[in-house]
Amino acid sequence: MEKSRDISALLKVMEALRSPDGGCPWDLEQTFETIAPYTLEEAAEVADAIARGDMLDLKDELGDLLLQVVFHARMAQEQGLFDFGSVVEAITAKMIRRHPHVFGNAGAKTQDEVNISWAQIKAQEKAERAAARAKAGMPPDEDSGVLAGVPAALPALARAVKLQSKASTVGFDWNDPLQVLAKNREECDELEAEIRQDNRAAINEEVGDLLFAVANLARHADVDAEAALRQTNEKFRRRFAYIETALVQRGIAPEDAGLVAMDALWDEAKAAERST
Repeated sequence: MEKSRDISALLKVMEALRSPDGGCPWDLEQTFETIAPYTLEEAAEVADAIARGDMLDLKDELGDLLLQVVFHARMAQEQGLFDFGSVVEAITAKMIRRHPHVFGNAGAKTQDEVNISWAQIKAQEKAERAAARAKAGMPPDEDSGVLAGVPAALPALARAVKLQSKASTVGFDWNDPLQVLAKNREECDELEAEIRQDNRAAINEEVGDLLFAVANLARHADVDAEAALRQTNEKFRRRFAYIETALVQRGIAPEDAGLVAMDALWDEAKAAERST
């Protein structure tokens, strides 16, 4: 099978991989549940390539993510549920439906107007989906409240921000970022109290509360929490690599250096970054 720019070639590759007659044993064993973690991982790698500004890597990672869509669609087709064409048809129809200001006669001209229209259309879709489920004798969606539609499988930080954003649509939110900052300090105080008591269960809960509050602070400060944390992770990796390199040059193993020496090298790394 030759390489091709046509999506049909990729669909044929997946069909061959999943074929009971000569297919790949690993691919044949997979299910929606076993593939889902890979789907999340590939989406994260796309975000990482974007954060690094590596467009060559981004091309490859987008291909890996597309493969995940093809894989899920193929398994669904085998079960008589839907196929890749149905996925394309559904998302195309959705985009046209949700952009009446582009494909219809709606007059939305600003981002705020577009957001209002988008929310109204989604609410209508939700009602129609509920009616369709009832007509088909299916139970209603388990999560049908304000916080509906926030997948539990999202990375915890991203899910926290989405939950908070949805709650804010009905007024459950602060109006002032400084109030959110005060809530962060309150959570820090509560965590400190539990640490002093060495209450392990409560410490776990308070750390979660603090992380949730920090995510909320990022949202109110108009900061992408995921992107900010990825940036800090990279900064930590870069500065720790500086420490390791400096220690190697001095003939010292990191585990033998001690915190004081490593902290001094950390300050050197910070100073070197600021001077460039």
